[in-house]
Formats: sequence, C-alpha cells, structure tokens
Amino acid sequence: MSVLAARGLSRDFRGFRAVDRVDLDVAEGSVHVLVGPNGAGKTTLFNLLTGFLAVSAGRIELAGRDITGLGAERVARLGLARSFQITSLFPALSGVQHVALALAGRTGLGWRFWRSDAALRRYREPALAVLAEVGLADAADVPAHSLAYGRKRALELALALALEPAVLLLDEPTAGMGLEDVARTVELIGRIRAGRTVVMVEHNMSVVGALADRVTVLQAGRVLVEGGYDEVRADERVIAAYLGTPVHPAATGTGGGTGDAAG
Repeated sequence: MSVLAARGLSRDFRGFRAVDRVDLDVAEGSVHVLVGPNGAGKTTLFNLLTGFLAVSAGRIELAGRDITGLGAERVARLGLARSFQITSLFPALSGVQHVALALAGRTGLGWRFWRSDAALRRYREPALAVLAEVGLADAADVPAHSLAYGRKRALELALALALEPAVLLLDEPTAGMGLEDVARTVELIGRIRAGRTVVMVEHNMSVVGALADRVTVLQAGRVLVEGGYDEVRADERVIAAYLGTPVHPAATGTGGGTGDAAG
C-alpha cells in the first residue's frame, strides 16, 4: 500500500519545467531511493513532496490524504519529515538541546520551551532516547560545532526522527562523507528504518544497493525507469543516462526535455 503518492506532479520555473508529470508510489515500510544524473530533478521533487515548493500541476497524497499545496511546517506535522543536503545546525547548542527543541516544536510550544529549566528537564529524557537511536548518546551535551561531520549528519537525522514521521525523506545523507562515515550512515539508516518508510536521494550506488527496496531513476525531470536495484542498474536507458549517451524519446515513452539545474 502506498503511504506517499504523487500523480502528474510538475513544477515550472519561468517557462522551464524542472519536474514533468511525475507519478510516484512509495510503499509503506520500504526504502525508496531517487537517483539520476545531475540536473535530473531529484531535489526539486523532494521540495515539492515536502511543501518547500508549490506544485505547478499534479497531486500529492500522504496516507490517502491530499496534501497538495500545504506548506512545509504543516506537511511535517502531518508526518512527512526531511533532512537536507547541507547541514544546518545551531553551532553553540548541544545535541540534546537541538532534539529537545524539535520535540517542543512538535507540541506547538516552540521557543517558549526555553523560558524555564523545568521545561528543559521535561524534554531531556525523550531527547536522550532519540540521540541514542542515532548513536549520539555519548555526545548529548557536546556543542554541535564540536561534532565531526558524520555525527552532525546523524544529529540532523535525530531532529527529523523527533517529529515521529510516518515518512522520512533524506536528501543525499552520505554526501561529502568518507568511506567510514558512509558505512556508519548506511548501518544507521538500516536500523532506523524499522517501522518507518524512508525516501532518499542518493548518488552513491553502493549505498543504494545496500538499502533500496525500490529505485526510481529520474532524467530531465521525468521518470526514466523504476524497479529493483539490480533491474535498474542493468537497464540500458539508465546506463545511457549516466554516461551521457542520448536516449531517443521513444525509448522512454515520453517526449524530450532539459535537465534541472537545481538537481
């Protein structure tokens, strides 16, 4: 059963179509990965699904509910949380403070949370539990600026998990990581996926192969191929897209198009 679905999803930027009539079905409990060459429309599609961009056409459903046109904050409260390609943390705040703030925001308390020590203590224990889930129990009181890059990414994942999302969207979670951090991140995602649905944008195909139940390949803002990892990586259209070999429109069943400079 699809927990997240899109039908005919499109986004235009001043006459340029970055996402072009995309249909997407994400099965509940799966890890669904979006891949494609640079400029394929992956991040733009993420921004549409999470309400950071308004759709030009089409429809988005979360657990059967139409969320088309809702803003990012409302979408997150309904159970669709995301991380970003670029880390965005408060350098001086500790891990437990970051997560406690996310927990408070989920209740609507927001920044009022900081007005009393009692409120801080109220969220410390559940915040510590979230940090333990992502392997940061030992760094709960460490300022974010002191964390290694891979651990900063884990903290951002903790912030998303604090929202208790039905669907977790991860935008290039291993970007900029060394091999050891990539391996740790793959292991982490493999653990936290239990009982959750995960949608990822990812360039590292070894990560895709290790985690994906389903892979959607985008090219020029359109779905080129969809299937299992082994099926997709052997498809001649995918090989041509990654090697830069032109694919005749008849091979995809769609018309022509141009790449998405926004990714």
